[in-house]
Order: sequence, then C-alpha cells, then structure tokens
Amino acid sequence: MTTTEPPTEPTAETPWLPAGWQHPTRVELPTGHHLRPIHPDDTELDLPAVNGSRERLWSIYGEAWGWPPEQMSAEQDREDLQHHWDEAEAHLSFNYALFDPAETELLGCVYIDPTDKPGADADISWWVRDEHVGSEVEAALDAFVPGWIAASWPLTAPRYVGRDLTWAAWLAIPRTGRSLEDLFG
Repeated sequence: MTTTEPPTEPTAETPWLPAGWQHPTRVELPTGHHLRPIHPDDTELDLPAVNGSRERLWSIYGEAWGWPPEQMSAEQDREDLQHHWDEAEAHLSFNYALFDPAETELLGCVYIDPTDKPGADADISWWVRDEHVGSEVEAALDAFVPGWIAASWPLTAPRYVGRDLTWAAWLAIPRTGRSLEDLFG
C-alpha cells in the first residue's frame, strides 16, 4: 500500500514553488473570458467589482482576511493591487483577475496562496461579481480552476477553500505555528 506524504511546509530553503518555474501570464476560459495576474492599473475595473459585491465578498472572506473593507478608496485598492502584483512577481502569492475578452470588465478573481495550515501546499479560492453568480461564466470558472491548477501549477495538494471545505472548516484548521511572513519575510 502506498501512502501519500503530507505536503512539506515551505521555507526559504524549500519554497512552495520550484525555482525557475514561471507562473501563467494569461489563460483562456471556454467562454472567451480570460485570467491574468491583476495589476495596479486594473484599479478602475477592480474597484467597482469589489464594491459592487462587497457584502457577499465580506461573507466569504471577511472573517478569514478582513476583506473587503467597508469603504475602499481607489488609492487603497491601487495599493492592494500593487501588493498583489509584487507578490506574484516574487512568487509569494497570486491574484488572477477574470476579464471579458476586451478587458472592459473585471468579473472576479482567483487567489492562489501558500498555506500555513497543514494538509495542503496551497489554499485556492475564487469569486465572481454578484451579477454573475449562477451564470455560465461562474460555472465555467468553477469547472476551469481545478483543472488549470492540476495542469499548469506545480502543486501536489491544493486545497479549494469554499469548495472542498467551507471557510468555517478552513478557519478551524490550526496554523502550523509559523506564519507566512516567517516563511517569506
């Protein structure tokens, strides 16, 4: 009988992603929409997406991340997006935005993060704007993300928070004792 070893906790010596691996810069969904890393220049599209879905997003991410804040200015959002961009460039964490073909609308986001909780090597979640909940776009994203992660990411045990387990169950998992800041500085 073969047993699966739990994922190794990333450290400076054993990062969560292999050295030299390059993250995808654009991926196409079957609907014609696409994902790409979010950038500070996306603030004009991101802010209405987040603010327009704030109550639902808070019900998902509020307890875990304290996000999104009740009031978020364009400058605060731009700073947040710069932080996401910098993390992606350093391969510390990833925020992919879901766009329409012409990039005139940001429809949601996908987060791919290392974890400081046992049982996985990444915590992955995603959302769509309120008006796309229950739509073909949401169904396509729900179907796409796990296959994309399996095919394009060097992860062995991704955890789909809000899908494989509830956010409450995820919050109940004890941390490993070392924070992500300890791991990545």
